[in-house]
Amino acid sequence: MAQIAIEIDKCIACGRCIDICPANIFSKDENKITLQYEDSCIGCGHCVSVCPQEAISHSLFPIEKQHAFSYEAYPTPEAMMSIIKARRSNRAMTSKPIPEEALKMIVESAYLAPTATNSQNLEFTLITDPDKIKEITSFTISTFYRIRKMLANHVIAPITKLLMPKTFAMVPMLDRLKAEFEKGNDKVMRGATAMLIISSPKGDRFGAENANLSYQNASLMAESLGVAHFYTGFVLSATRLKKGALEKELGIKGTICAGMALGMPKFKYLKYTERKEIDFTKL
Repeated sequence: MAQIAIEIDKCIACGRCIDICPANIFSKDENKITLQYEDSCIGCGHCVSVCPQEAISHSLFPIEKQHAFSYEAYPTPEAMMSIIKARRSNRAMTSKPIPEEALKMIVESAYLAPTATNSQNLEFTLITDPDKIKEITSFTISTFYRIRKMLANHVIAPITKLLMPKTFAMVPMLDRLKAEFEKGNDKVMRGATAMLIISSPKGDRFGAENANLSYQNASLMAESLGVAHFYTGFVLSATRLKKGALEKELGIKGTICAGMALGMPKFKYLKYTERKEIDFTKL
């Protein structure tokens, strides 16, 4: 359990810690801040970060783990919006390796994303071995090809084509993927030189949400670094069809919840296109 203390001589009872604490372990009594239910602390560090007097000591966040920063160093809202508008999946990659420092920053950005109840329980697997990446594609195609055989079965095909036309339309696409892969053309990973897999402990009810928040952090960092990337949804779908198989193959203990293919771009986009007119409800 975390050890938390309030230095009364420093505390000005501003109440920021009360307002910010998600576990409600601070209260105000006779113009003094007091602690309650300390065992409920989730170790987020919000209280330490928000206190203007450095009056809160927390065993998880000694002084060497606290770092001042300036909001003036933030990108402007306009700059941030430019990144968001311009960011696109880029599947045109070269064989040039991604700089090690860039990979580290992408992984760290993924790690720094928020997690439900501050669990910080996501696991990250960075794959740069070309053979391993090829294995992932092979697993994905073989898993889907089993479905393809079922869809094309002469008995089932007429029913599938009638009731699930979009699903049936995958048959020729899967045939092309398999044929290209056999010729040495990977149309799943698209020549990526790295893949970041984000997994969560088995049975974690917030695993998918946490992993996809993590992916968004990594995606924005990759974009700012000029690293081409895309969400490996096809691989992820295959892991759901054959649960636990890819995890076992890669030595991953948990459940794969998100994945990012990474590579140095052959070229960059020159413009962004507008999406449909935004439609939202304001209540």
